[in-house]
Amino acid sequence: MKKIYINLLFLLLSIIAFGQNVQMEMFRSVELSGELHDNRTLKIYVPDSYQEDSDRVYPLAIILDAEYLFDVYVANSRLFAAKDKAPEQIVVGIFQNQKNERKLDCEIDMNSMLTESSSKFYKFIKNELIGYVEDNYRISSFRTIVGNTKTANFSNYFMVEPIPIFNAYININPSYSQDIADLFRGKVPTLNTNTYYYLNNGKFNNEEKSKSIETLYYVLKNFENEHFKFKYDEFNTSTKISSIGQAIPGALSHIFDMYSSISKEEYKSEVADLSPSEAIEYLEKKYVEIQFLFGANLKIRQRDIFAIESIILEKEDGAYLAEFGEMINRLYPESPIGDYYIGQYHETGNDYKKALKYYKNGFAKISSDDPNSDGYYQNVERVLAKQKNFNNGGVEVDEVNDSDIEEDTGR
Repeated sequence: MKKIYINLLFLLLSIIAFGQNVQMEMFRSVELSGELHDNRTLKIYVPDSYQEDSDRVYPLAIILDAEYLFDVYVANSRLFAAKDKAPEQIVVGIFQNQKNERKLDCEIDMNSMLTESSSKFYKFIKNELIGYVEDNYRISSFRTIVGNTKTANFSNYFMVEPIPIFNAYININPSYSQDIADLFRGKVPTLNTNTYYYLNNGKFNNEEKSKSIETLYYVLKNFENEHFKFKYDEFNTSTKISSIGQAIPGALSHIFDMYSSISKEEYKSEVADLSPSEAIEYLEKKYVEIQFLFGANLKIRQRDIFAIESIILEKEDGAYLAEFGEMINRLYPESPIGDYYIGQYHETGNDYKKALKYYKNGFAKISSDDPNSDGYYQNVERVLAKQKNFNNGGVEVDEVNDSDIEEDTGR
């Protein structure tokens, strides 16, 4: 319960704080020219870190129905980023409820296709808005689109085009077109890049709408395409309004699951059966993909390093300890952990001279007032004893004098 209160408090503080990072813009659209509402109000959120690193790029989220969804999405995106569960994002909201624009924006004809008006809004997003944001902000290749009811249904037309411009689709209580399932059947099996799709339903939806969502759920969950990442939630004790606040964090958790550190589920399904070399490769590839998709130049997290530690230690007689240690030294040169693993590799191979070198290197990185320093120094003592035993022709050495250690290590 305490954790829930802390997260709710963070959300509240986020809502207050992000006002400083939000700006309103009036965008005059060429694609919408001739329409009654060719000027569109945009609401744009840029993270604090944007000004701190001029080389960093950010995923983009386009929020339809921005009057209702923008603030909720931004607050959740800030929370997920603060908890290291998702990258920071640039969020662009489109206002559609000032003069009933959304009706024309999302209009669908009898054949479940976009009308002339909704096609213009579609082209406005695809041909103008995306380009405008990319020209004025540092955007990564990963894009999300978020909609609610009619705007959720509209967002799906970006996914069924020949080359989708979005990677992730958040459909909150969508009011689906009659033949939308046929469009998905023609598209989803052909997807060859990871596409994330979130859908929710609940008893608050009327029977016809709920059945429509449920029907599509069964269609989507049965697709056998590894690139189609689908999640479905039911909120049967919620209201339509409160379900928005539940759907968005559920969607973010699904979409950015790869960004997070290795979970128990990921370890069990993807990592546990790997060989040491495969585990190291998996870890390196995971972070390359994070960098490519999200623009987040993360070092491999220490918790993920420790997640594969048992594989390195227990499989193939520790043959990859040195490679593991070298990887850690590249990532965390200030840490003694990499030197420890390399030292352990040489110690198990009876190369005491090299083992002693790396253990000493690691010990030199530890502050004298670190409570772990004495424990780490035992590695040096142990190898010195083995080395002395070896130099004495294999005679058992019961004790190593402090003077011997000090003389050999210069401590």
